[in-house]
Amino acid sequence: MIKQVNNNLILNKRTGWRWLAGSFLSLLTLVGWAQTSNESLVNRCGVVDHERILQQRNPNRLRQLNELNRLVQQAETNQKSLRLAVDSTVYRIPVVVHVVHSNASNTIGGTNNVNISDEQIISQIQVLNEDYRRKAGTNGFNTSPIGTDARIEFYLATADPDGKVTTGITRNYYAQKTSFNVFNDDVLLSQIAYWPSNRYLNIWVTRIDTYIGYTQFPTMADTLKGLPVSSNEFTDGTIIDYRYFGRQVGTVNKSSLYALGRTATHEIGHWLGLLHTWGDGNGCNDDYVADTPPTADRSDVSQLLTCKQTYSTCVNGVQTRDLIEDYMNYWPDACMNLFTAGQVSRMRLVMTLSPRRAQLLKSVASPLAETEALTVNVYPNPASTDPSVDVQLKGFQSFSIDLFDAAGRQLRTYSYTDAPSTHVNLSVTGLASGVYIVRVKTGSEVASKRLLVQ
Repeated sequence: MIKQVNNNLILNKRTGWRWLAGSFLSLLTLVGWAQTSNESLVNRCGVVDHERILQQRNPNRLRQLNELNRLVQQAETNQKSLRLAVDSTVYRIPVVVHVVHSNASNTIGGTNNVNISDEQIISQIQVLNEDYRRKAGTNGFNTSPIGTDARIEFYLATADPDGKVTTGITRNYYAQKTSFNVFNDDVLLSQIAYWPSNRYLNIWVTRIDTYIGYTQFPTMADTLKGLPVSSNEFTDGTIIDYRYFGRQVGTVNKSSLYALGRTATHEIGHWLGLLHTWGDGNGCNDDYVADTPPTADRSDVSQLLTCKQTYSTCVNGVQTRDLIEDYMNYWPDACMNLFTAGQVSRMRLVMTLSPRRAQLLKSVASPLAETEALTVNVYPNPASTDPSVDVQLKGFQSFSIDLFDAAGRQLRTYSYTDAPSTHVNLSVTGLASGVYIVRVKTGSEVASKRLLVQ
């Protein structure tokens, strides 16, 4: 999804672009902030450098990125040609925040403490929901004709990978380092703390060198036939400097530019497949979204210290307005309040087409805990109405559920592809009273249960 300065990824000419002009930015005012020299020189997002590292680790990753782009664009074309109704489903994403710190006392919260408070973390989840749901009465609301509710929500996970109750926050003391960098410490952070990335959005909060946040883009396939498994699943998530995580609470986030929690909004946009509006590379490149205007390279934050309007001349020297209120730009947090309809369409398609994102949605829909070995439970048993079948297994697997009578004749069959532990309603309508066999079969395991139908 990200486009490096690589001819295979960069499209120099945008297609289907249409800019809807208008004075629709209710939040935008020409306000300046007093800047410190350090803050004006901060690098806001490290995804370009991080993506370069990921492609060096995995030579097949570029092909996987391009394949996802192709499928998303194909799906968008099909939606338009078939005039499909907008999917109103709200996707709810469980989040685990891994706080990694070197504070030997394990004190939580306070000035310059990487081990930030629960309050700070909760404020970030609130900001994400305000922004992705375009909530009225919050900083995430806009009246733009191209802005829309993403219908994506975030919540701190309530169950850990073993099914135990959790706050969705892990605190990890690591004395060996006081800060981490974009180039190779994603692997180290995942070794310190990690939950399965096909079931949770992992967010690592710590002190970061050089950048204030970076993220791993989704791809179409995690492996290609005949090629080794990539380790990208363990680093799949977003990493944010503790000083810019959440809205300004107490003494932690003192930033005059980035105190409203929009660093996470921006980074998770990348996790959901969005590029910067300038398409990365040297700017004026395709971000694969039709309703964002072509934009010059705006990665130099020292030039973006206020909400003052800027313009680009990417196409034939024609001046177009930069969408400075878009979350995928680099302007200060107070300028931001918008995902376009095209960006929302892309994020939602990525959630269904990229394998780990799609598995996460399935996992949320079927919240049973996974087990090391195939486990089957049928209840109520005896059953006078349609019974339930709980299928618990390791990770995601394809499996079938079959119902046989006492003579061994197959009466019902249900098939599931690449599914997590799942709760299924088994139809016994029309069956005579008697004993039946429920069989669940995966690629390597079989489990059977007797069922008495009354």
